[in-house]
Amino acid sequence: MSKRKAATALDDAWLAEADSVFSAGAPVAEGEAFFSMELGTHKVPMSLHAANRAKLVARMGAAGHGSGVVLLQGGKSSNKYCSDTETVFEQESYFNYLFGVAEPDWYAAIELPTGRTTLFMARLPAEYAVWMGRIVPPEEFARTYAPDGGVLYADELDGFLKEKLQQQGGGGGAAAAGGAEIDPASLAPLYLLRGLNTDSGEYTATTADFEGLKWYAHVDVAALHPQLAECRVTKSAAELELMRYSSWLTSMAHVEVMKGIKAGMAEYELEAIFKHFIYRNGGARHEAYTCICACGPNSAVLHYGHAGAPNNRVLAEDDIALLDMGAEYHCYTSDITCSYPVRGTFDADQRAIYETVLEAQRQIMGAMKPGVSWPDLHRLMWRVTLTHLVALGVLTGDVDEMLEAEIGAVFIPCGMGHLIGCDIHDVGGYNPGQPLRIGEEGISKLRTARVLEEGMVLTVEPGLYFIDHTIDKALANERQAKFFNVERLAQLRRFGGVRLEDVVAVTATGIDNYTLTPRTTEEVESVMAGGAWPPAKDDAKWLQRRWLRPLADEE
Repeated sequence: MSKRKAATALDDAWLAEADSVFSAGAPVAEGEAFFSMELGTHKVPMSLHAANRAKLVARMGAAGHGSGVVLLQGGKSSNKYCSDTETVFEQESYFNYLFGVAEPDWYAAIELPTGRTTLFMARLPAEYAVWMGRIVPPEEFARTYAPDGGVLYADELDGFLKEKLQQQGGGGGAAAAGGAEIDPASLAPLYLLRGLNTDSGEYTATTADFEGLKWYAHVDVAALHPQLAECRVTKSAAELELMRYSSWLTSMAHVEVMKGIKAGMAEYELEAIFKHFIYRNGGARHEAYTCICACGPNSAVLHYGHAGAPNNRVLAEDDIALLDMGAEYHCYTSDITCSYPVRGTFDADQRAIYETVLEAQRQIMGAMKPGVSWPDLHRLMWRVTLTHLVALGVLTGDVDEMLEAEIGAVFIPCGMGHLIGCDIHDVGGYNPGQPLRIGEEGISKLRTARVLEEGMVLTVEPGLYFIDHTIDKALANERQAKFFNVERLAQLRRFGGVRLEDVVAVTATGIDNYTLTPRTTEEVESVMAGGAWPPAKDDAKWLQRRWLRPLADEE
């Protein structure tokens, strides 16, 4: 614990409890292979990935693809543009989901229907050891990743596939091994991963390719992607525990920033505090996405923090800070947003707008359970927000009429949340057979229109933003302009925005909230004044926060 005590102002006893929950208490069997960054960081059992593979094999069989070999290629090593500077490698998400391999330039094969898995590593030149360290042999990697088919070299892949596909195609395998000619048409199918990511609009970046691929007669690039994307929509118990760890770490880093923020700092200093905390205290080398450290008017920029707006504003005393940041551990992500006043106490408008968003979050979380439509929850967010804006004097008129006029999208032009897992906007939002994207303004931005299922993990992120572009469009629209009190609106045009974003898992009866940050105005002001966190008791049980240990009033 000494490293943590030196690195953070948070309660040492609670950090020690995290060690107990996420390290000693992790579901890793005796002698089982696992991933960990050591020093009390979470142990991820390789059985997590074996279970994911079994899930895929079952889905492929149920879809009529019960024979053949699934072949995936992992992420590739690369340099920065034309230089010889190696970029920090991050594994491709599908490959990590199934195999948990951290190194670049690997392949993996899953035999159907047995699920037997073989990994294929790069055969490195001897000089590699001089510059990059000891060359790990296949048998050692086999102990690390525990594939039941072992680890071979990538230059053995072609021969492996011919043998396995010929066996499944009815031609045996001995002939191929003996050098007899193989008829490509006699081989079982080879399934490669290719498909569209409905969030990014991009196709899979690592469809497997290798010398000799064109020889294979039955290469299927259509069947695998929808099945594998659907596998990732719901999480296993081990995945949920891993995501709970990522969100615990993210939550504590947010609290650390909240305790240290003050006027005169630059936004990038807040980013630096967060990144230092998640790596130093949790072993998270990567953030899940570029940190959004938006203060003052910048908090109305939904994806602030990019190269054109690089977290470089100096904080003013009257600013609202909107900090959207998440840790990534073993490729599993978190995505949490906290909003609060830089001065540490809310003024009247800040409190009213914050509590509008908090009330939306309360009602959404209270309604979440299996069978509920995600777009319906988005509409609930709009209704709560517009009702409060009427009370604030920003809008006037009937809320139902405002909803028909799409006023909700003026103040919340983005979706209310998204699936999360190995990617921050996780795959499966608009898989085949699921509800289609809705064309309404605002709701069209939702990253899924699915019905909630147990085991899904999503973000709940209502917000309220005063964005010049959307407001000016509305004021120029006769159908919408009639609802606005222009004088009151003008007082808030430079406010920015508030977003509260929690990571929640859908259970059989409701949700578990993995986000453990201050949320009520009382909690925020207490922590910013130096108060302890976590609180002695939970005064906002409706948040359904999954504490690491029972609080005093829950024991």
